[in-house]
Amino acid sequence: MRIQVSCFATLSRYAPTDGFLEIKEGATPIDVIDQLSIPREEVKIVFVNGQNSGKEIELQEDDRVGIFPAIGGG
Repeated sequence: MRIQVSCFATLSRYAPTDGFLEIKEGATPIDVIDQLSIPREEVKIVFVNGQNSGKEIELQEDDRVGIFPAIGGG
């Protein structure tokens, strides 16, 4: 099954080249993070289809996943 993945800020280097990723049926954002070799401790927020979803929901065909690190500011 194919999803769209965007990695932001310091995680952008892990993003798929064409923005899409093939995943297995029943995969979760944690599976995507692992498949892209992103260290789990670097991921702070995951959005699925524009909603803050958490990391353990089951993904569906054509979902859009956004992966964000902790972002500081002041």
